[in-house]
Amino acid sequence: MMTRLIATGLPVLILKSLIVGLSAVSVFADTLYSGGTVYSLDSSNSVGQSLCVSADRIVAVVDCQVESVVDLDGATVIPGFIESHGHLMSLGFAKLRLDLNSARNLDELVASVATAVDSAEPGEWILGRGWHQSKWLPQPHDMIGGFQTNETLSEVSRENPVFLVHASGHAAFVNDKALALAGINDATLFSGDGEIMRNSKGHATGVLNERAQRLVSKIIPRPSPSQRQHALTLALEDLAEHGITSFQDAGTGQQDIDLFKQFLADGRLTSRLYVMLSGRNDQLLSAWMDRGPEIGLGDNRLTIRAIKLVADGALGSRGAWLLAPYIDRAGYIGLPTMPPDDMTDISHLAYQNGFQMGIHAIGDRANREVLDIFDELFDGRNRGVRFRIEHAQHIDPADIPRFGQLGVIASVQGIHMSSDRPWAINRLGQKRIEEGAYVWRKLVDSGAVLINGTDAPVEPVSAIASYYSLVSRKTLAGLPESGFEPGQKLTRYEALRAYTADAAYGAFEEEFKGTLEPGKVADFVILDQDLLKIPEQQILQTAILKTVVAGNVIYER
Repeated sequence: MMTRLIATGLPVLILKSLIVGLSAVSVFADTLYSGGTVYSLDSSNSVGQSLCVSADRIVAVVDCQVESVVDLDGATVIPGFIESHGHLMSLGFAKLRLDLNSARNLDELVASVATAVDSAEPGEWILGRGWHQSKWLPQPHDMIGGFQTNETLSEVSRENPVFLVHASGHAAFVNDKALALAGINDATLFSGDGEIMRNSKGHATGVLNERAQRLVSKIIPRPSPSQRQHALTLALEDLAEHGITSFQDAGTGQQDIDLFKQFLADGRLTSRLYVMLSGRNDQLLSAWMDRGPEIGLGDNRLTIRAIKLVADGALGSRGAWLLAPYIDRAGYIGLPTMPPDDMTDISHLAYQNGFQMGIHAIGDRANREVLDIFDELFDGRNRGVRFRIEHAQHIDPADIPRFGQLGVIASVQGIHMSSDRPWAINRLGQKRIEEGAYVWRKLVDSGAVLINGTDAPVEPVSAIASYYSLVSRKTLAGLPESGFEPGQKLTRYEALRAYTADAAYGAFEEEFKGTLEPGKVADFVILDQDLLKIPEQQILQTAILKTVVAGNVIYER
């Protein structure tokens, strides 16, 4: 009865009413999770001690009649974490390549490459990701444009081309062999949205900023179908281990969508996916505008309903588009990576054809341009379209209230503040940091819905870490003691909703997930600690005991 009601599209509210009526007599379920603390995160902020699950649905947050009982033994149950902005296939492929996140300086990066070269076949590409020059100690002595140069990298890999993606994904570091294979020399011009970094003699330094990466990446052999399947499997396993029951994929092509559908058909799509189409592919957009969104495939396992555009770069690569120049690169304001007119045209198409827009904007100029586009499009009639700005990282104070006024969702990544704030002040200066960077409290107070994620693989897909960042505003080492700009902290309840109920709202999916209420899908996480009550310094030690999607345990510690 329950399954049939939901499948025919009757509102979850009707099913809830039926269950409430039954619960006055007795509630029957397949499994009772009992003996812990259950946070529903519903509108009443209900808290219980048990959770009743039948098949793939929650039937009650009270005791019920069952044959199977799971003793929570004091553990905490919350709705499954919803990753609001990440890159699923990139997350998987990052696990198959050099992980440079732990490289503390250029020497350690070069040493990692040298080790990889020793075991590589002649001519084989060395691929990696995760370096961040602003986090290195010591800094290279010969920085150009804020980046390192590739002399030592080329010395350890003369015959193997090397392509290493910046942690942000907005720059690449390559050796001379890769430059030669791509035909990049002193005479090579690049007029796109990016730059070939050069020294005073005009020689390429090995750093390719923003879209200039494509000069090399386009000649790298494409992954095989089996490699793609392996990458997706690894990514889904990573989500399960971190309590992620849903994932909003920020910018995807048809090849990936076809793979997602294959996994769905095979029963291997363990997390729910909400897919944003890559807005850089005109052919892709044209095809989807003709046929419209695909919503709730496979019992709400897969939805393709949004379009992702990129208005600028990142702070780490100095590609974020600013109103005033960078403090540490005189006269430079970053890079617009898509003409505003193009973003306007695509936003209109999305609006007309039932697609949500999610536009990457990090710098204050980029955020203003996107808000202006949405403002003109809505023309005072925002009809629940729930358009989003992805990152909303640095905003001019005058533009902050516009998020609430326009109903624009702020899709932020708390962990970026923890990772970036120690060096971001060198980019923006104290005044801009305090007034408009990572201003979560101001955004919420403006009336905006704020949702949280990690931008994986830019950061590890750890909901616990990103939650900690929202409530502490500290680095993961716990510094500074009071947090950076502590007035911008969110409460623990707000931060948890940003990863659950509000994140579901950000994808039009709040009617069937995001809270633990009768009739909603049984997507939840069991934690060994209570995130709402434990001392702040213990949050990062919280372990995922179980991850449950549609009533099925997909991870158990």
